[in-house]
Order: sequence, then structure tokens, then C-alpha cells
Amino acid sequence: MPIFWMHRKVAEFATSERACASEKRGPMPTFERHVDVDWKGSVMEGKSEARAGSGAFSLPVTFPSRIGDANGKTSPEELMAAAHAACYAMALNGTLGRKSASADRTVVRATVTADKGDAGIKIVSSKLSVTAYGLKGIDASQFAEVAKEAEGRCPVSNAYRGTMQITVDAKVG
Repeated sequence: MPIFWMHRKVAEFATSERACASEKRGPMPTFERHVDVDWKGSVMEGKSEARAGSGAFSLPVTFPSRIGDANGKTSPEELMAAAHAACYAMALNGTLGRKSASADRTVVRATVTADKGDAGIKIVSSKLSVTAYGLKGIDASQFAEVAKEAEGRCPVSNAYRGTMQITVDAKVG
């Protein structure tokens, strides 16, 4: 949905009779998050930690561990996978809820793939693999369709779409 269309719809809503009921809630919220990286050294010998502004994590990063053996360090691609898996899990469970369905548990893995060539690193895909346990409210045969719909609702998927291939492999356990 184009941003200008969303802004127009929000403006229309704000001037409608329903806006009176929403005045107590205030305007649509926006939010931001940040991570700080204080890199020391050259690309090959240097290192840093990716520190969440929320304090939720502090993860070591190096370039050699990015393109080779991780050795207990993270990479931009792993952080992208973490963002995709977490966001998709929320989108999936929200989509299930909108269909009056639920799962006792959903397990999501996002695998981000990158190619390293002469021109540098290119992130090419993110594969979402999800298993739903204790699915209620929809048939197991419908789950793959719901899982694909949820991918379209996932804000991280929407940010990644167009820059990499996104696939969803869904099953019921």
C-alpha cells in the first residue's frame, strides 16, 4: 500500500465522526530502535560489538566471522535473520488471530543467504521455515496459505522485499 494512500486514509479517518472516539488514544504511534557499533581496527583485523539501545543485547562482530566460521560472533546477516524470524512470528500469530485461529506454539527459522563476489557481499535471500504446534481454528491443510499471507503482512518482509528473494516453508507439527 503506497505511503501517500495511507496518509490520506489516516487524514480521512481523523476528520470522520469516529475520530472523536479515538481522541483518547492520540495520534498513530511511531517508534524507533537503534544499535550502536564502535568499530576498532581495519576490516580484517578489527572488531566491535553491536549494542542494542534497549540494553537487550551486546553481540561481538568481526568481518572474518561474518564470511567464515562464526566463532561465537554474529554478523549483519544473522541480525537480519533474527529480525525477520521475530517479526514474522508476530505477523503469523496476528494473522492466525484475525482468522479466529491460534497455535499453542510456532517455531520460526529465518535463514539469510549472501553471496561474496568481486563486487562485495550481496544478500540474496531469506527463507522462513515455520512449524505450528497445536493448531486450532483452521485445518492443517490451510496453514501454508495462512503462513504465506502472514509473510505479506510482516513489516520486515516488506522492507526486504524487492532486494532479496523471500520464501516460506510452512508445516504443522
